[in-house]
Amino acid sequence: MIILQNLKIDKMKKSLLWLLALALISTTTFTSCDDDGDGDMPDPDPVTIVSFAANSDNYTTLAAAVQAAGLETALSGTGPFTVFAPDNDAFQALLDSNPDWNGLDDIPQEVLTAVLTNHVVSGEVTSAQLMSGYYTTLSATGFGDANVSLYVNLDNGVTLNGGPQVVAADNEVSNGVIHGVDAVIMPANIVTFATSNPALSTLVAALTRADLSTDFVAALNGDGPFTVFAPSNDAFAALLDSNPDWNSLDDIPAATLEAVLSYHVSAAGNVRSGDLMDQMEVPTLAENQSLQIDLSNPDQPQVVAANSTANIVAVDIQGTNGVVHVIDTVLLP
Repeated sequence: MIILQNLKIDKMKKSLLWLLALALISTTTFTSCDDDGDGDMPDPDPVTIVSFAANSDNYTTLAAAVQAAGLETALSGTGPFTVFAPDNDAFQALLDSNPDWNGLDDIPQEVLTAVLTNHVVSGEVTSAQLMSGYYTTLSATGFGDANVSLYVNLDNGVTLNGGPQVVAADNEVSNGVIHGVDAVIMPANIVTFATSNPALSTLVAALTRADLSTDFVAALNGDGPFTVFAPSNDAFAALLDSNPDWNSLDDIPAATLEAVLSYHVSAAGNVRSGDLMDQMEVPTLAENQSLQIDLSNPDQPQVVAANSTANIVAVDIQGTNGVVHVIDTVLLP
């Protein structure tokens, strides 16, 4: 009996040894095959902003425009970038808007470059990360290193500069993210920024009042460059509250309103927040009237007028013809 038991144990040991040997052989074989496969298979080419557009159904005109503008290398770089990408129909609408533009080649390259870079923001911003407010694009203005701003409004979907809307968000690529839009976003001037931001709607109503002798909209659509200190809606509400006879903008005498509005605009240049200096005098469109900058409290820059002082609450909203700084009080000459 003892001999039989020993034989059984020996057989079991031999069986276990064979199983271990087979397991080791199998593991070595599969590992070797995997190593060989990794060495033979090249990494797939990354899908960049440009290659995504070129191989899509809806953004091939964008890819062609990027190539025509000489931006292919830049937008194939590491980034990351956020691109608001106009679809093919949006580019066709752009071409149809100008009788001299039958194709992309008819658009001057400097214009095409300015327009395309106006759709690009540095960094990756997904739809969940987008916030209402201003973003800096890669579109140059010619005012030093100042680039054009882009206003994003999330009140009803995602609206850009008061017009184009995001219709296909969060197309992830290797060097950023692409949000499809339904219209080409033209670089905005300071009038566009005023009219597109609901927080400045009272200022727009004041500038466009029919009985004013100055056409402020036409003036601010000019070449500039202008620097505008733009009172918020709350600032205008406080102005109306300051006079018991003023229940609306229409109650302010036209000459008074015109003088006040002229006092908020300077044609002295594109003065960004980094250009402001303490005690700087800023000439305005109001005759013989200037403003003074107060930077004594670096955390709260102020604009000092003859009869009021305003805090600057938002800076460097950069347009093609000037820059806007939002203030919390209407300046009174």
